[in-house]
Amino acid sequence: MLSGVLFALAAGLMWGLVFVGPLLLPDYPAALHTFGRYLAFGLIALPLAFVDRAEIRRLTRADWWVALKLAAIGNVLYYLFLSSAIQRAGGALPTMVIGTLPVVIAVAANVLNHQRDGRFPWRQLAPPLALILLGIACVHHVEWTTLLQNPQADTARYITGAALAVCAMVCWTWYPLKNADWLRGHPDRNPRVWATAQGIATLPLALLGYAAFWLWSSATQDSLPMPLGPRPFEFLGLMMTIALLASWLGTLCWNAASQRLPTALAGQLIVFETLAALGYAFWLRGQWPEPLTLAGIALLVLGVIGGVRVKAVEAKP
Repeated sequence: MLSGVLFALAAGLMWGLVFVGPLLLPDYPAALHTFGRYLAFGLIALPLAFVDRAEIRRLTRADWWVALKLAAIGNVLYYLFLSSAIQRAGGALPTMVIGTLPVVIAVAANVLNHQRDGRFPWRQLAPPLALILLGIACVHHVEWTTLLQNPQADTARYITGAALAVCAMVCWTWYPLKNADWLRGHPDRNPRVWATAQGIATLPLALLGYAAFWLWSSATQDSLPMPLGPRPFEFLGLMMTIALLASWLGTLCWNAASQRLPTALAGQLIVFETLAALGYAFWLRGQWPEPLTLAGIALLVLGVIGGVRVKAVEAKP
């Protein structure tokens, strides 16, 4: 039990890095953060694919098409929305929005009639959702009030960032449902190999995206020096660090935690990611969260813990 909790904590600490990457290099656009991260992840996946080459060859054209869609929406599009949101609205609010995912996914499963695991009773989901929404409202109030106190503040930029965070949440609500569909439809396949396949599928998308952004920068005579921007060593180091720790090692730690812990407890420990990301964001700001922000974070944590405790009931035929 203790080792499982520690593995979950390690995964959360590493996953939290993806929320602060755009804050560490704010002079780099979200597109470079996205394509740089997944280009690095795709390169890391290549030797993993070679190790599992026998299993990789078993994947059909249809399997690769599914992997490409999952990579495009769950990796590239998700992080493009998220990094854009963080650069516009700061780290706190987008992190809180993404932190709702464990409960939002349950709601989406109900709404979309995703009944393979049964339906989640709406009456039991309502209180956690209320806590989550109240928590987000508290954090938003603090961020918005602080923004208005700055005479040079760009409120439209903040609102756009909040909307982009919701778009990122939608992408990562779709991803686990579709990914689970494939895994359950192929119980004889190794989940590790499927994760590697998605990394391989991400590589051409990242390459094409990076090349397209480079061409666009040249055509518009953007002042950003390409291909690695104004701080090439910092950019390369950050992309490799996030790809290695968040995309690969973090997932391995989470899988290790999932093997050691009851599913209900593991679901609750997803909040480690949210807490780590918020901690990193406020550390970069060099300030302690406001009391109302802390209250909002506490409400979010309670809502997520309450939401993952809700048990699905078997759908009636």
